[in-house]
Amino acid sequence: MATRSIGYDFLASTLNSGAFPIDRPAKIGPVTRVTEQADCLLVPAGVAPASDDPLQHLLFALKHEGLNLQAAILSLKKIPGQSVAQAFQRSTSSAYARVACYLWEIANGSKLEGLPAAVGAYEKLFDEQLYVTDRVQRDSRWRVDFNGIGSPDYCITVRRTKSVVNLLAADVLSQVEAFVAGVDPGVLDRAVRWAYLSEADHSYAIEREKPSPTKAEAFAALLAKAQDDEPVSEAYLVALQNLAVNNPLDKAWGFREQQNRLRNDMRGALGVTYLPPPPEMVRSVMNAIMSLCNDRNSKVDALVRGSLASFAFVFAHPFMDGNGRLSRFLFHKVACSDARLASGLVLPVSIAMKRHEGQYLKALQSFSKPARAFWDVTYVSDDQIFQNFKGEPEIYRYWDGTHCVEFGLEMALQALQHDLQHEMSFLHRYDAVYSAINNAIDMNNNDLVVMARAISTQGTLSNNRYKQLIAKGHPKELIEAGMAAANEALEELEEADGMVHPRG
Repeated sequence: MATRSIGYDFLASTLNSGAFPIDRPAKIGPVTRVTEQADCLLVPAGVAPASDDPLQHLLFALKHEGLNLQAAILSLKKIPGQSVAQAFQRSTSSAYARVACYLWEIANGSKLEGLPAAVGAYEKLFDEQLYVTDRVQRDSRWRVDFNGIGSPDYCITVRRTKSVVNLLAADVLSQVEAFVAGVDPGVLDRAVRWAYLSEADHSYAIEREKPSPTKAEAFAALLAKAQDDEPVSEAYLVALQNLAVNNPLDKAWGFREQQNRLRNDMRGALGVTYLPPPPEMVRSVMNAIMSLCNDRNSKVDALVRGSLASFAFVFAHPFMDGNGRLSRFLFHKVACSDARLASGLVLPVSIAMKRHEGQYLKALQSFSKPARAFWDVTYVSDDQIFQNFKGEPEIYRYWDGTHCVEFGLEMALQALQHDLQHEMSFLHRYDAVYSAINNAIDMNNNDLVVMARAISTQGTLSNNRYKQLIAKGHPKELIEAGMAAANEALEELEEADGMVHPRG
């Protein structure tokens, strides 16, 4: 049975550092080597730190647990600089001591003075085998290469889980490129217009709203802006927010200057499910997120950056309304920076997200639930709710986005392989069915379109649709002839492509 906690878990409890709970804490256990288990990391007693010195536990964690940037920085805010400096002086080439010094200066915003020069090979902050990394920002003082996603002041960690590795190997954007290359330009244009409107409808649907045609068209027009080269800025986001919301009272003039909160239908403090950064933090957090969006030189996959930008935006909640829709827009804005989406196409990820709302909520809660624990909320009435942030600002600047990336990549893959392919298959059937009916009978265009769409979707006419056409005055024989022509066209398609199309 595992015994005492060590490493990051020990630091969080001993120093009361304010870090999120450790997902897989290290514990001394009856093992002969460091052993990964589903819920913990078992460590032999001889490998564990011999004392309760926090720095020894940090160095152990860096070596054996990987880099939990939030936990490390919050711990180093409470570890004296003298301790870190002495550990470095004992071995100026130690990679872990140099990393500890580098992170201590970031955590405390000051320099460790009077120390000899660091020696040894440059150490990458994130192990490229374990984490998704970006280009190097070199620190010659400590001979450390920052290679995280973001900057030393705002960094999102993405672990190379089995799911992340497999989804990156799928190379969705290369699949999109191949898909676009094999589609007739005219059909692709129709698919693009469908993707815009469907993405708009489902982006609202995720928020339990049914957009009017005007709202849907406005959001589709907003999506078209994902293809432009205009950098993301406060003014840019404000303009988009004004397009995304309809109530004049909800239109923003800039990033919020008051506390926002998310609520559910429960009464009292329990009804407050999430509180984003306090107003005084919003601008610095948003500056970092906008830099992430605008970084055209990043080596991180555009869908990974798009997923992170989307979730980071909704976690920051910079406006009082419209944040959800804009967060999904930012996914497209960043994803479309990749030339393989230059065709004007957007991946209709909101359709896939709507099908998997439980997974979406789980991804959101990977950050929102632990963050909520650092707020005291006092409920007086629905109109009077008071909140006090008792945590450290670093929780909003250093966080793990692994679950967010897993979800974003999976939804992008589904949007391509399921939703776009399904729409292309429909258009293929519709064109064949429409042409067959039009050649077989004389029917006004409106009713012909309705009939062709119904048969293309369902494989036949429903009884209700059949009766409606009869009620409009179309002879039974004419409708039957149209149905026969449509069925023949569908059978020819099945023979041509080996696919079984929907038949009633």
